[in-house]
Amino acid sequence: MSSHNVELLRDIYAQILQDPRYRSNLEWGEPRSGHCEGSIRAHIAELENNLEILRTNLSEEHYWKLKILIHVHDIFKTDSNQKAPIASSQSHASQAKQFLATYSQDTDLLSMVQYHDEGYALWKQFIERGRYDITRFNRLLASIKDLDLFLWFNIVDGCTKSKSREALKWFIMQVGKVAAISVSVNSILEE
Repeated sequence: MSSHNVELLRDIYAQILQDPRYRSNLEWGEPRSGHCEGSIRAHIAELENNLEILRTNLSEEHYWKLKILIHVHDIFKTDSNQKAPIASSQSHASQAKQFLATYSQDTDLLSMVQYHDEGYALWKQFIERGRYDITRFNRLLASIKDLDLFLWFNIVDGCTKSKSREALKWFIMQVGKVAAISVSVNSILEE
């Protein structure tokens, strides 16, 4: 990627940080399962720390795309229906995708925001039923072009103090069985 394109990503990131919709939602949240840190602002801070730990493994393009994903993916939990399916227009993922679309037409980034919780949802199916919806899994893989970037984001988001690494390990292994990826279970940050 050219330095010009990295500058565009930095500009998108800067615009997002100034958006009143983004700023008004930062303080939302209380400590809860999977998010002991509470607020969206605190979650973002933890993810930015994870990103900095991984930075030497990433290109400049991936670094800035991950910064954008970190700041956008959960920012609309306050406005969403928490029980809505991931693909529902009422889900926080769909609302985050709509928000990001005002700044970027990168269809891959938009898909990553939309489906950032999909690996966890598939793992929950597997744990509860002993199997998961393979059609849903294949649809996810078909919707994401840069699977490595998507998995790096899952690592950044999934390696927090209040989240078990089991779902993340399972998901990376499932993706690795059917797609050529450079990310591995060994890439997961230690607890």
